[in-house]
Amino acid sequence: MRPFLFRLFAAVALSAPTACATTAASQTEVGRLEAEVRTLRASQASLLERLERLENRDAVARARSAAPAPAAKPAAPASAKPEAASAEPGEALSLAPAELTVVRLKPKKEPAPRINTAVAVVEPDADQMEMFISPVEGSSGTGSVGSPSASTAARMEPPEKDPDILDAEYERAVAMLRTGNVEGGVEQLTRFAAENPRHPRADNALYFSGLGQMGLQDPTGAAKTFERLIKTYPAGDAVQDGMLRLAECRVRLNQAVDARALYTRVVTQFPGTAAATQAEQRLAALSP
Repeated sequence: MRPFLFRLFAAVALSAPTACATTAASQTEVGRLEAEVRTLRASQASLLERLERLENRDAVARARSAAPAPAAKPAAPASAKPEAASAEPGEALSLAPAELTVVRLKPKKEPAPRINTAVAVVEPDADQMEMFISPVEGSSGTGSVGSPSASTAARMEPPEKDPDILDAEYERAVAMLRTGNVEGGVEQLTRFAAENPRHPRADNALYFSGLGQMGLQDPTGAAKTFERLIKTYPAGDAVQDGMLRLAECRVRLNQAVDARALYTRVVTQFPGTAAATQAEQRLAALSP
């Protein structure tokens, strides 16, 4: 009897933890099932709401299909542009292409109008023709057409020379001075300045011509050349040196007063230049 009781108590002791474990597992399962039930209920509620919306939409579609069709609108003219009709919700749009009238243009067979291109011929006036008719021999006319009179030919200026040729003439004349042919160089430079007064080197030609005359011991002729340079080309690049050389000619001609006046003019007219510095030095040397 006692061994049986021991086995019974041992079985009860072993079954107690098993019962506790079984109860905990059952509670977990019950919680999971409750969660699934809640999910199913939410899904069912969503399905019911969607079904209700579909039924309402179907009822609206049936009511519209049972309503009488609207009267057809008159067709728009072919020339008018087709406009998209505004459709009500649920109303189908007609996608059939609009019928357009085909108009074919044929070229006209009539010829183009003629333009009058005829020009009337008008005889010139007799008085006007007299200006173009050569005068009779011995008359006092001005000569035939294209043949100017002697006075007109005298007034005509000679054609301008090629600038390259003029530059070569100038260089040749200066070279004559440098190589010892002073008289020939002076003559060439003087003629160059006289024949080409508008040439850019005309003032320089007069300046070197005056230097050549000074080298030939002709201060009087050199003074005249420098005076011509200063008077004709007052804005030229050789005027400052020309005034200095003219003052030097005045000194050689014993005209100290005129020389001082020229040096003073250079100092006041061209201050700060090399010519003004030389004029101050020579003016100091001329002081008594």
